[in-house]
Amino acid sequence: MTDLKFHWFLPTNGGDGRQVVGGGHGTPAGAAGRPASVAYLGQIARSAEQLGFEAALTPTGAWCEDAWITTAMVASVSERLKFLVAFRPGLTAPFLAAQMAGTFQNLSGGRLLLNVVTGGESHEQRMYGDFLDKDARYERCGEFLSIVRDLWSGKPVTFEGAHFQLSDAVLAQIPDPLPLVYFGGSSPAALDVAARHVDVYLTWGEPPAAVAEKVRRVRALASGHGRSLAFGLRVHTIARDTAEEAWAEADRLLAGISEEQIRKVQDGLRRSESEGQKRMLALNGGTKDGLEIHPNLWAGVGLVRGGAGTALVGSHQQVADLIEQYAEAGITEFVLSGYPHLEEAYRFGEGVLPELTARGRWHHPAPGRRPVPSVPFGATPRRTS
Repeated sequence: MTDLKFHWFLPTNGGDGRQVVGGGHGTPAGAAGRPASVAYLGQIARSAEQLGFEAALTPTGAWCEDAWITTAMVASVSERLKFLVAFRPGLTAPFLAAQMAGTFQNLSGGRLLLNVVTGGESHEQRMYGDFLDKDARYERCGEFLSIVRDLWSGKPVTFEGAHFQLSDAVLAQIPDPLPLVYFGGSSPAALDVAARHVDVYLTWGEPPAAVAEKVRRVRALASGHGRSLAFGLRVHTIARDTAEEAWAEADRLLAGISEEQIRKVQDGLRRSESEGQKRMLALNGGTKDGLEIHPNLWAGVGLVRGGAGTALVGSHQQVADLIEQYAEAGITEFVLSGYPHLEEAYRFGEGVLPELTARGRWHHPAPGRRPVPSVPFGATPRRTS
């Protein structure tokens, strides 16, 4: 049975708080009570690595702190945790991005993963000076990843494409090990890029049957190119000792969302070009009613937050059950978050992860050593014959 991997999230998109921090996908970030400072993000990172999370996703966008700079700073106040750095191909030249990845990987001791985001909103891309349409951005993304992979081989690269041209480019900073490339997108152009170029395909938290169908589609496309991928789920979590406590917390979060907030954010999100965002909106329907869209899967977050809009809600055992349903659908990695991120990391890490360990589905990636007694009388006496 394959061990599942779990990643956490660094809330640089507006900060953190005890309510849902909305925004994203072209809508402004909502109010938060905890700024995205190095001190606070460092607390989250150290807690996540102690609990057994593999990595932490750091988002990208006009409403976020820059992911490269943020994670480079937080890496210095943590020890083992990897960073799933989201970035947009085309806003950085392929050679420079390959060099940055090599520098980060080599100076951090191999703690970099890459989350490639093509940019779902043209109006936001234009803020960065990028005027390509969505399909052209995916075409450029494919060229970008092809070039970066070739540069990481250490061989000279000459490339003539529709979007990039390089001549005799040789990269000195080869990442060791090469970082895995994560990628998400639901449009046909996105699935084609995933099938050809990436290591882990990410999807948002739709019901397990819908996720299984998407996994089948991407797996078939990748197989056509002689490749195989891993699959990950990006979703929130509200796990408690009992189901009643978990749903009470979901109700508390929902009570903190006003009808005016919902209307304003939903109006903005409906202008999104992202196929995945449209699928999230369809799950919540823009209303507070009927948000449990599958047993223990709640669509309330997506009322005011762009991107990942669903949460695993229930007792530790129920959340573990739902995770196993996703594992049966082909998911082996889970990128999680919650409000606030510090406390929810402990809720999941001390409640759900031990349950999954008991089921043989997860083991801590850096288990602690058994304590060594510091004084003779603390040691277990040896038997003598």
